[in-house]
Amino acid sequence: MFNVSSKAMGVFLLAVVSASIACGGGSSTVSTTDPAPTNAPVPQFAHVFLIVEENHSYADVVGNPGMPYFNSLITKYGLATQYFANVHPSLPNYFMLTTGATIAPDDTFSATVTQNNVLRALISAGKTWKCYAESLPAAGYLGLNVGAYIRDHNPCTYFSDVINSSTQASNVVPFTHFASDTTNTTLPDYGLIIPNGQNDGHDCPPGMSVCNDSDK
Repeated sequence: MFNVSSKAMGVFLLAVVSASIACGGGSSTVSTTDPAPTNAPVPQFAHVFLIVEENHSYADVVGNPGMPYFNSLITKYGLATQYFANVHPSLPNYFMLTTGATIAPDDTFSATVTQNNVLRALISAGKTWKCYAESLPAAGYLGLNVGAYIRDHNPCTYFSDVINSSTQASNVVPFTHFASDTTNTTLPDYGLIIPNGQNDGHDCPPGMSVCNDSDK
């Protein structure tokens, strides 16, 4: 799980399915008595999913009893303590995650993004992808906010690769498709999972004007 600073947009969670990965650190100097380094093969992952949560800092999440599931992931897997968002508000950070550049000045940005992006790279490599967006009104919907669905949390809908191709647009689907794709063993190689505004830590659940972390 990747947590961001108090000025950042929220919490990033990278889920790797069918494999695990560990990182280690150490000196870059190799002594003459050390065994010769080996070139270990790079692990192959069946599926990679990126989940982005909102509006909570590292201090809000780590050790917070109101977020037991997040903290169970930290205990079981890992925690990146020096992972920070680039700007505020949300949309530029989503673009940074998917294009390597912030692109948008703020969440009001509505232009088509033509820069290279992760979806273009996946398509070129013959890999499959999907964006599973909670509360998306229909598969292929690339429009503005609807109900709890927030477009500026869904970078896929801005890319020219998606806007100009009905085939690629059909990969933007409601989150309910995740269960059927799992059952049918049709999960993509790469997926973005976009919770709606009521389930990503951004807003309170329906009927609640004030809520705490355990309610979100």
